[in-house]
Amino acid sequence: MNTNELIKNTLDEIPKAKENAMRIVGLVKENGRITGYKLSNETFVSKPEAVSMAKQGQIAGVAIAHKGDTEYLKSVPDGSESNNLGNLPSVSPK
Repeated sequence: MNTNELIKNTLDEIPKAKENAMRIVGLVKENGRITGYKLSNETFVSKPEAVSMAKQGQIAGVAIAHKGDTEYLKSVPDGSESNNLGNLPSVSPK
């Protein structure tokens, strides 16, 4: 089993993105913790809203994982580091 397969096994769900799905292009952080995301259509959404959107196929390239009772998004391993959530810029909502 390769590394990408191992990582995928730690994910709760990899939703199928719709054809018109947006991508996450920035991270909104407070005190170093991700609290929301900037989407490719320039809108900002909260972390829980993004999880819900991803489950509905509205955000591409992400999977659902959890820590305790909290669900969050993770990048779907695809061999490219440039589109990993952790490599995206921090942004501030306007």
